[in-house]
Amino acid sequence: FYVLYIGQEIIVPILFALIIAILLNPLVNLLNRKINRIVSITIAVTLATILTFGLLFFIGSQATMFSDSWPQLKIKFSEIIAQSIQWFASTFNISTYQIDTWIATTKAEGLSNSTSVIGQTLSTLGGIFVVIFLIPVYIFLFLLYKPLLLNFIAKLFSPGKHEAVVDVLTETKLLIQHYLVGLMLEFLMVSALNTIVLLLLGIEYALLIGVVGGLLNIIPYIGGVVAIAIPMLLAIATKEPIYAIYVLGGYTLVQLIDNNIINPMVVAAKVQINALV
Repeated sequence: FYVLYIGQEIIVPILFALIIAILLNPLVNLLNRKINRIVSITIAVTLATILTFGLLFFIGSQATMFSDSWPQLKIKFSEIIAQSIQWFASTFNISTYQIDTWIATTKAEGLSNSTSVIGQTLSTLGGIFVVIFLIPVYIFLFLLYKPLLLNFIAKLFSPGKHEAVVDVLTETKLLIQHYLVGLMLEFLMVSALNTIVLLLLGIEYALLIGVVGGLLNIIPYIGGVVAIAIPMLLAIATKEPIYAIYVLGGYTLVQLIDNNIINPMVVAAKVQINALV
């Protein structure tokens, strides 16, 4: 466990690459029937990279549109904060001066720590870029040396166990492939439902927030909470506060559909294992 902990920056990208390589393996095998294996792997990895960057480009372009409206949103948020301070002061008998002083102090403390935060952020971004460029290389090598790796695993066991080893590896490969396909389908369905809810309510940037919500939904529990919080805040900033309640109701309905219909019928059906597992 200690080795896994200190080596996580190397091990995690390799594990991600292994999982994606397993997902791309059927496409490589299909292409390899007609063209060279190296060319097949290159095409598969290139397509996966293009799809990934296409999704990131779509989110980035939508986010640019969002940033254009940020000045108006900032003004609206400032008005909401001012109203909240007035309400809090009158309700709990606290002077607005004390509240403003506390906010200013908190803001100053945050700025004083900004240098270390920026340093950590740059370090994290550097690590992310390294991973982005390394993972395609790892994927390519896993797919290229697949026969060699399988032969190595087989040699770890006695010849009498080889049939069982092949069965376990085959089942594991299929399980990972089906699970990832199920997650992709769930992401698409939840994103579509989120977008429809936001469009019906007239919330701005419905497509961007719907897709981001679909991505966050992949993260159990926490992702769903964050996915609901973002459109609720946007509804408060751009429309009447009651629309935040409408968003909460719509997203709750989407979560019920996801947890009780999409997840069991799509993801669980793909992996065919007990829900507790």
